[in-house]
Amino acid sequence: MRAKSFFQCGVCGHQSTRWLGRCPGCGTWNSMVEELSSRPVAGLAPGKGVLPSPVTEVSALEEERLPVGIGELDRVLGGGVVPGSLILVGGDPGIGKSTLLLQIAYRFSDRLQVLYVSGEESVRQIRIRADRLGALSPNLLLVAETDIDLIERHLSDVNPPVAIIDSIQTMFKNELASVPGSVGQVRECTAQLMRLAKTTGISVFLVGHVTKEGLLAGPRVLEHMVDTVLYLEGDRHQSFRILRGVKNRFGSTNEIGVFDMRGQGLVEVANPSLLFLSHHLGGSVPGTAVVSSLEGSRPLLVEIQALVSPAGYGVPRRMTAGVDHNRVALITAVLEKRVGLNLGSNDIYVNAVGGVKLDEPAVDLGIALALASSFRDVPVESGLAAAGEIGLAGELRPVPGAAKRVNEAYKLGFSRFLLSAQSEIQNMTEAQVLRAGTLMEALEVAIKL
Repeated sequence: MRAKSFFQCGVCGHQSTRWLGRCPGCGTWNSMVEELSSRPVAGLAPGKGVLPSPVTEVSALEEERLPVGIGELDRVLGGGVVPGSLILVGGDPGIGKSTLLLQIAYRFSDRLQVLYVSGEESVRQIRIRADRLGALSPNLLLVAETDIDLIERHLSDVNPPVAIIDSIQTMFKNELASVPGSVGQVRECTAQLMRLAKTTGISVFLVGHVTKEGLLAGPRVLEHMVDTVLYLEGDRHQSFRILRGVKNRFGSTNEIGVFDMRGQGLVEVANPSLLFLSHHLGGSVPGTAVVSSLEGSRPLLVEIQALVSPAGYGVPRRMTAGVDHNRVALITAVLEKRVGLNLGSNDIYVNAVGGVKLDEPAVDLGIALALASSFRDVPVESGLAAAGEIGLAGELRPVPGAAKRVNEAYKLGFSRFLLSAQSEIQNMTEAQVLRAGTLMEALEVAIKL
């Protein structure tokens, strides 16, 4: 009897009985791939009936975490790895995912066994990288395999507390006729690893590829199945990398870890603000402003650069790097309407120095200061840092964690800090706190328009 087949979108997972040029679910063209019908994905304990139990009778003891030994990674994970968890690490090609995972395996191998499974490199290639990183340990076991059933057998035989799969898109299951990396293969292989992790207590790290849009390749169900999703971000032309948690069932998703890519691997950056302000000219150049962004519990000082120049063509250009393009357009409109700056006929370029990506509303004030400074060709007052959200009416709104932002700026030599008039600072600092109720008042304080 011929096996039944169906067509499934490789982007969103939408299924259809016939091939379609455009997916009805996400609108992507030529993304429908033929898949063979497979057995249903079993639960965590297939074939075993479990009776419902009252929530009051369920043990509430929290399992002890396994600290990795890399402070920035432990910060993002919430203190360490939970036994039996499934952690997905994604990032652009060449960003350093395999390097980070090999360093994680080496740190764990100091006190327990780790199995590193590679589907993209041979064990000899991994050994060469381990020599360069200084990550040699007899407890670090290597195997090059892509068959998920054989990998499960290796995990059952060795029973390591931690396993690393590099990458999930290269794994395949023989029962499925589709190629590795397809929707069905990724879903089935991840489900099999999830059942193994939950039943044996093995913590599994998965490496995931990303698409050109920066999203994890494969079905969206992949991110729903795992316990933690980490993104390794950064500009390939810059040395620093940011590890950001976008999902974490066992901790906060607001924390970030900052690393510096060097010859010996990824090195932790204890004070990222110094990294992003290493070439700051201290207010001597128009169009620059320092803003304090709060990433989780960590304040981060970043220099914002803006360039406003007369448009050479009929339609002015608007380009941004590291900040939201739509947010810059909103701030530009507020500067025109509420402050009276004629920016409509000018080209506008805004950049967050160092390649860092800022998406917090608190950076609005820094962007506005940089734009106004460049337009008037007057530098921002020296030694001034700022944070504040700008409303459409031109008002300056308070931001959370004001005391942390001010203290971090003062440590780095900024004697004055500009905030909204409604901001409350519980812990008094030695820095001079300047307040403004509107954007116009903030510009008068910072630039002396």
